[in-house]
Amino acid sequence: MTRISRRGLLTTGAAAGVLAASGLPLRAQAKKGGRLRAGLSGANTSDSWDGRTHSDLFMIASANGAVFDALTEVAADGSIKGELAESWEASPDAKVWTFNLRSGVTFHNGKAFGADDVIASLQLHVAEGAKSAAKPIVETITEMKKTGDLQVQFTLAAGNADFPYLMSDYHLLMYPAGQIEEAIARGIGTGLYQVQSFEPGVRMVATRYPDHYKGDEYGHFDEIEYIAINDNTARMNALLTGQVDTINRIDFKTESLLRANPMIRIQEVTGNQQYTFPMLTNVAPFDDVNIRRALKFAINRQEMVDKILLGHGRVGNDTPIGPANQYFFEEMEQTSYDPDKAKFYLKEAGLSSLDIDLSASNAAFEGAVDAAQLYQASAKAAGININVVQEPADGYWSNVWLKKPFCACYWSGRATEDWMFSSAYEEGVPWNDTQWGREDSERFQDLLIEARAELDSSKRREMYHEMQQILNEDGGLVLPMFANYVQAVSNKVANPDVVGNLWQMDNARMAERWWMA
Repeated sequence: MTRISRRGLLTTGAAAGVLAASGLPLRAQAKKGGRLRAGLSGANTSDSWDGRTHSDLFMIASANGAVFDALTEVAADGSIKGELAESWEASPDAKVWTFNLRSGVTFHNGKAFGADDVIASLQLHVAEGAKSAAKPIVETITEMKKTGDLQVQFTLAAGNADFPYLMSDYHLLMYPAGQIEEAIARGIGTGLYQVQSFEPGVRMVATRYPDHYKGDEYGHFDEIEYIAINDNTARMNALLTGQVDTINRIDFKTESLLRANPMIRIQEVTGNQQYTFPMLTNVAPFDDVNIRRALKFAINRQEMVDKILLGHGRVGNDTPIGPANQYFFEEMEQTSYDPDKAKFYLKEAGLSSLDIDLSASNAAFEGAVDAAQLYQASAKAAGININVVQEPADGYWSNVWLKKPFCACYWSGRATEDWMFSSAYEEGVPWNDTQWGREDSERFQDLLIEARAELDSSKRREMYHEMQQILNEDGGLVLPMFANYVQAVSNKVANPDVVGNLWQMDNARMAERWWMA
């Protein structure tokens, strides 16, 4: 099979990110040529072409969205389709997966792509000392076997019905075997665009790679230029003054300025993007479940949706499974702001008041500092004194996230429940930003393994609902809101009528899917 529709997922227009094209032409009328200039956040001076380190939009869009490919790709409508893999088949228990690779694909240095490249690229993530967010995915593969120059067979430790989805993870870039160090140094992939220049944390310029296997259907620009603009106001001004053609993450407080410009249109799609406050459950006082429960009832979620998102989103319920997931537990009782309940749980912890630090920066999400201050104000009524520590934007993800006990964060969510849980809630995984493990909930960790191998959809639903309930009640995650993706595009650029909602900027693939109007 080359394309699988996730069962029951993304069946509504909102969830699928259906977007009116404002009268612009559809892909059938797309034309080649021109230069796409994008002002993007999420850049760091430590950025590189090592996919294991990628964590934010600038490098995701530059690498997985332009210069490199993975085995599979999540399409704009949420279905899975082949990228460097042409097709795949699974054993009845979903433990053995055979991937058939595309023929005639070359890396930008001319080397032919094949099975050896797949195995070498995936082994990077489980190499000794490797710090890769995709390590939990690759670790589940007990054997990688080359069964032909263009065929690879994977044997998993346990069945996984979502395995083709996991192979689309933006960390799992394909590099040329035997030349991986050079490929990481120079940005040598099989993607639609070939690197011309790259200044970490500043800019990336790439040109269309000739005779690409995706043919005429994708990659319409002659050249793309991604400019690192982490400051929100600077990004907006760059678009308004014509320095760039599109920007991500617009500031809702200044959205009206963009809407008033007839040469700019706003894209808004509903997905699983979540703005969160994770706490390390292995660090006092957050190792006490009563403290965690007190903090869950001490936050006014609706106020945050109203004042931080200005209505561009919905209230969250302390679980990372979002409205675009198949097994989203919509019917779960909503945790609401209740200072008296928060006081009750403080008392259960043996306290009458609590003093804690909360680290925040707008690098975490736009309005994160304001959101932390709203949290500070609402928690005060429960006897919880939150000291908001404003952290520098540069280096936030390396110096604060996963290190400070309580901080602001954002996640794009993931296309499947297991992908999300195994990325951030399986014991010991690198991006487990609450340090959630068996000491917190043995039941959760057992369900995670069972649900992954369960092929019966109704049974999987029950398991994932129970896991969401456990996190809602006991987890170290405070997730007050799901935020829509809101980005802005000049009318010089056209896009298809469906825009992806897995990541920002059409699943970070605007260079692949958009064109000059």
